[in-house]
Amino acid sequence: MKLTILGSGTSSGVPQVGCSCEVCKSTDARDRRLRCSGLVEVEGVRLLIDCGPDFREQCLRLPEYGPIDAVLVTHEHYDHVGGLDDLRPFCVFRDVPVYAEEVVCDRLRQRLPYCFAERLYPGVPRILLERVCPGQAFRVGNAAGQTVEVLPFRVMHGGLPIVGYRIGRMAWITDMLTMPESSLAALGQLDLLVMNALRREAHPSHQSLEEALVQCRRIGAAETYLIHFSHQIGLHAQVEPTLPPHVHLAYDGLELVI
Repeated sequence: MKLTILGSGTSSGVPQVGCSCEVCKSTDARDRRLRCSGLVEVEGVRLLIDCGPDFREQCLRLPEYGPIDAVLVTHEHYDHVGGLDDLRPFCVFRDVPVYAEEVVCDRLRQRLPYCFAERLYPGVPRILLERVCPGQAFRVGNAAGQTVEVLPFRVMHGGLPIVGYRIGRMAWITDMLTMPESSLAALGQLDLLVMNALRREAHPSHQSLEEALVQCRRIGAAETYLIHFSHQIGLHAQVEPTLPPHVHLAYDGLELVI
């Protein structure tokens, strides 16, 4: 399995427009963060986790152009779904299934009605909405018939129920503040955990860095990479050395192989 971090930033991205803090002015490429997304390639299947407004730019940075066999949506916020219209170049391969909870599917139909009209005009992205339920695994396949199992699980984005995804021995969690015990039970024996840590200070709907480190200890993955940072996380070069062993700051373009 290979995971490429397409974006590691929060909804405002880094640098944040209008800010002149040391992080936003940094010349270290690791401090420049597009909105959060990841590309998983496993057993011949390519899975996109979230599709935010920076998706087009993220695609242009990839070394090759190929099919996307499914999009796994964690929740409806714009920084996680704002790039769905940019799936249109990938529809030359096949219609693209987009997996999300039922309420999120409803919101997407409202926001992108032209994608789900009875008569689609030429060029519109051909999106197939597929409903997921936390705790119920499903399989995603490619055109060659290869498949991979995906397990959605519940996490809480403040008071908003959203989902994380486990694929084999890797799990992706973003925008989480808390996690029910039932979800913790689904995260045993992970080789790789990717999880959010917004900033150092507490936030009403996202984990702080310290809260994320507590969850790291609870989950006990072999390696953990943190994502979904604001500029308030600090400089990558200064924060990374302070983290415990096997916990790291992710950055855009990072490739992880397990």
